[in-house]
Amino acid sequence: MTAKITVRDLTMAYGDLVVMHDLNFEIQDKDIFVIMGGSGCGKSTLLRHLIGLQEPAKGSIFYGEEDFTASNPDERSAFIRRFGVMYQSGALWSSLTLGENISMPLEESGKMNAASVRDLVAYKLALVGLSGFEDFYPAQISGGMKKRAAIARAMALDPDILFLDEPSSGLDPLSSRRLDDLILGLRDSQGSTIVIVTHELASIFSIGTKALFLDTATKTQGAIGPPCELREHSENPAVRRFLNRGDTPESKSS
Repeated sequence: MTAKITVRDLTMAYGDLVVMHDLNFEIQDKDIFVIMGGSGCGKSTLLRHLIGLQEPAKGSIFYGEEDFTASNPDERSAFIRRFGVMYQSGALWSSLTLGENISMPLEESGKMNAASVRDLVAYKLALVGLSGFEDFYPAQISGGMKKRAAIARAMALDPDILFLDEPSSGLDPLSSRRLDDLILGLRDSQGSTIVIVTHELASIFSIGTKALFLDTATKTQGAIGPPCELREHSENPAVRRFLNRGDTPESKSS
């Protein structure tokens, strides 16, 4: 079976500064694939490469059997329409209501009338537990609700692949758990493949089907596999340390 996403010999760099090199991994259909590692290891940089916001210094990214890296502008636009992206801050427009934030990509697609847009906005908000919040502004809701609204916007066009950058960042443990449950529910109900950047252990173990560890010492991938197996059996001590941090002050600053 062809992988949903295949990364081959990927090197990420800013000029002469190499962030990570020789990344090779596959993401399968309906995976919840975790990109993990310590601060500054390149997790968000890898996400930006996967969605085409940064170009590789070397290597290729394939979606199915199609080479995303070598695609022309029209082909790349077609790829990107299959993506839904939630940025780390949520990136909701503060001057727009939640309904207006979610309706924007629907209206820009030009394929729906106003009534259909309203119905779909209500449906997407209901999926993330925000039914009836269409007229609220981001400043009027909690941090956890903003994260869920940002996911609803990322899902507006029914993406084949959902990319989430630190969705639990800044949330209390209960809100983080609810968000993890939401992500699992969306994968199961919508059939999306989900790629998530996080360093939160609870999320890694509760929702990750496979995890990639970016090792800052070697500047390449330290391990890849199911998180629980990596925690117990990885031959890389950095991976075992990362996944066995426990709930300590040191882990919170990682």
